[in-house]
Amino acid sequence: MDLAYLRAHPAHLPTFLTHQRIRETPVSGGSICAASRLTLDDGHSVFAKTWPEGAAQPVPAGFFTTEAAGLRWLRDADAVAVPEVLVALPELLAVDWIEPGEPTPAAAERFGRELAALHRSGAPVFGADWPGFVGALDQDNTPDPGPWSTWFAQRRLLPYLRRSVDVGALTATETALVERVIDTIGEYGGDEPPARIHGDLWPGNVVWGLDGRAWLVDPAAHGGHRETDLAQLALFGGAPHLDRILAAYREAWPLADGWRDRVPLHQLHLLLVHTAAFGATWREAVGRCVREVIDGTPGRATVER
Repeated sequence: MDLAYLRAHPAHLPTFLTHQRIRETPVSGGSICAASRLTLDDGHSVFAKTWPEGAAQPVPAGFFTTEAAGLRWLRDADAVAVPEVLVALPELLAVDWIEPGEPTPAAAERFGRELAALHRSGAPVFGADWPGFVGALDQDNTPDPGPWSTWFAQRRLLPYLRRSVDVGALTATETALVERVIDTIGEYGGDEPPARIHGDLWPGNVVWGLDGRAWLVDPAAHGGHRETDLAQLALFGGAPHLDRILAAYREAWPLADGWRDRVPLHQLHLLLVHTAAFGATWREAVGRCVREVIDGTPGRATVER
């Protein structure tokens, strides 16, 4: 199987893998899926991921095809580097391989400009035309005209607060604080028309390529607020050269007044996803973040993953 054959017959890939007709090398692929590097007969490399064998639950319906739809939508903007989707099946996703390199200041500045161009390409509404996932959790992508603040509170904060409470990950104290933010979200400002965003842009979902570009992978793509992507880049230790990324971004497309104060508000969504998915281990991070929102202090990328 070479690249041309794969593009013409993507549904044949699982059969080739089953019969070991393709060289397959396990690689790091995150905390959810099993990932591998496939080497085709023409020497082309492909990154493939599947649902792990023996997982506690079956692969959610639409999990890989949703990710593929998001990758294609981001790639269609022709703004930032996004790998080509080669195969999108219910049980498997395969995309072009990204040869890893080192993050450099020049690459960070280019990424900031390209991310601004991606966001500027816009979205017709908040949400998307495909079902949503963030990590392994479903995410409500029902198209919504906004305003952003109401949509974000109801579609991005409240569902994961409820899940976090249901699994016992948050105490009454954190719950009340998050509810306070939800009830008063209009006071934080920052409403903008929907941008085309990655949606799960923690630093691990940026691959720094040997070609000197930063590539976007594993999206939860939808129409959202551009500040969300930028705030998520500051989580879990922060992206390399984050100051250069932000400076280049702001030069290409200035941010609205008060954006620094809203960093923890935008980070709160992804942290609530963590308490909903992984439990009380993330309780302290949510508590710290929501207090920063209420106190009006910007996030400092102190949360470690």
